[in-house]
Amino acid sequence: MNIILLGAPGAGKGTQARNLVEKRGMVQLSTGDMLRAARTSGTEMGKRVAEVMDRGELVTDEIVIGLIGEALDSASASGGVIFDGFPRTLAQADALGGLLGEKGLALDGVIELRVDDEALVDRITGRFTCGNCGEVYHDRTKPTKVAGQCDVCGSTDLQRRADDNEDSLRQRLMEYYKKTSPLIGYYHAKGDLHVVDGLAPVAEVEAAIAAALKA
Repeated sequence: MNIILLGAPGAGKGTQARNLVEKRGMVQLSTGDMLRAARTSGTEMGKRVAEVMDRGELVTDEIVIGLIGEALDSASASGGVIFDGFPRTLAQADALGGLLGEKGLALDGVIELRVDDEALVDRITGRFTCGNCGEVYHDRTKPTKVAGQCDVCGSTDLQRRADDNEDSLRQRLMEYYKKTSPLIGYYHAKGDLHVVDGLAPVAEVEAAIAAALKA
């Protein structure tokens, strides 16, 4: 099973991708991770990536598709792949469709974790984590039992991401919508798009994804 997972910042895409990897044996293909790995791999493709990045230029779609092709070959025995961060444009969507076709594979679905912006802003701006064990908290819905102290490990190293503020988040949301709205229309027209409430409880989102993929 091969899917694309779309979701605004804070929609829970990372959590659901981890669930799919752990429970279905899928492979998460993150273009950022692939580019970093390729740069230090010493392969011909890796050398091309390093040369482009060292010049401060953007890696071309041709190179990214080549890396994805290699990753698909190595992931052929897995439970399928999750495309994370790709495609970002209609040209990339067409290229990915062509690549899958060449390899005798299909795209089984595009899952959009859709969110209400105001609820998402509330979720993200109130979020903080324990720098020691990684436990996640929220000012309103999940505060620590003792102010300033992690419930799990007792650490006082509680942290907030610098960009988890309302102005920054709204800017990130605007960038996300500008980039992905053409893709959402593209995959909707092809009958591949499945919309899931990204702000529902994690287990409900997981169940909705399974239902959408009929698995």
